[in-house]
Amino acid sequence: MSKLLTQKNGMLVALLVAVIFPLVIDNQYYLHVFSLAFIWTIAVYGLNLIGGFTGQLSLAHAGFFAIGAYSVGVLTVKVGINFWLALVLACLITTFIGMLIGLIALRTKEHFFAIYTLCVGYIIYLIIYKWEAVTEGVRGLIGIPTPAPIGPITFETPRSLYYLILFFLVLVIFLIRRIINSLTGRTYIAIRNSEELAQTIGIPTMRHKLVSFVLSTFFAGLGGALYAAFIRFLGPDISYINVTFDMLTYLLVGGIGTLSGPLIGTLLVVWVSQYLQFLQDYRMLIFGPLLVILIIFYPRGIVGGFQMWSAKRKLKRAQKIIIDQQMKPLAVEEEK
Repeated sequence: MSKLLTQKNGMLVALLVAVIFPLVIDNQYYLHVFSLAFIWTIAVYGLNLIGGFTGQLSLAHAGFFAIGAYSVGVLTVKVGINFWLALVLACLITTFIGMLIGLIALRTKEHFFAIYTLCVGYIIYLIIYKWEAVTEGVRGLIGIPTPAPIGPITFETPRSLYYLILFFLVLVIFLIRRIINSLTGRTYIAIRNSEELAQTIGIPTMRHKLVSFVLSTFFAGLGGALYAAFIRFLGPDISYINVTFDMLTYLLVGGIGTLSGPLIGTLLVVWVSQYLQFLQDYRMLIFGPLLVILIIFYPRGIVGGFQMWSAKRKLKRAQKIIIDQQMKPLAVEEEK
């Protein structure tokens, strides 16, 4: 039974449920909420890579998400580029800007890095808000087209968009998993645990932190690009700092520094928020204390808490086996 409850099997079951869900429940509201949650999950995986595995808390993540979204919006609406080309260019633009910012930001450490990226995120928000000639400012950018057809496959219905976003989410999870299980991922974890020790053993920490930061901006830009195609309207609010804190909440609830934490945390918080919509502004009075309790008792989130519980259970089982093996010779001597 314990062999069946592995992270890989859990991911496969979740994927199977996600594929079957639209075929079983034909509810556009549910499809909309799930699609939106999948988009946020893609961005949260980027935040988890730089914050959870490399140990650098970036508070400009919503800004990079907005850069990806507005890049697609401007390129398709004002320049007239095909969506798929705009999607690729949006990811490249976000990654390039992330590299330029990372070269400066990563010269700072710990809370100074967080403060610097917080300022960067706010500057991105001001640029989007004030640069009306390109972003349309507070009026917002409207009329963003849906993804262009790929042969006979079109993306004009909620179900087709759902499957498109699900495809990119699965691709992102696959890439993140490959990165984390590689030598590069182990290097990120070493930097997170002790940057000074990593430097002592010869790891070029600045280069690895920059690559991790750039990859995180790439995933944020990809999420923003899909958001633009899904919502088809953009406003400056998507780049505001509260969006970054929302992503951070999803990550903390699910489990920072875990592979499945961003997915579980985002889906859980998004659905709980939807079910508490009837409380309007008072829903945070319920959700806030629940979040605080979760962080106190499960500082590594739901997935991290489950992993700790599983590790303790295996340790107790191993200790019991060792004790039994030590007691067997004594029992044999007593019988003699």
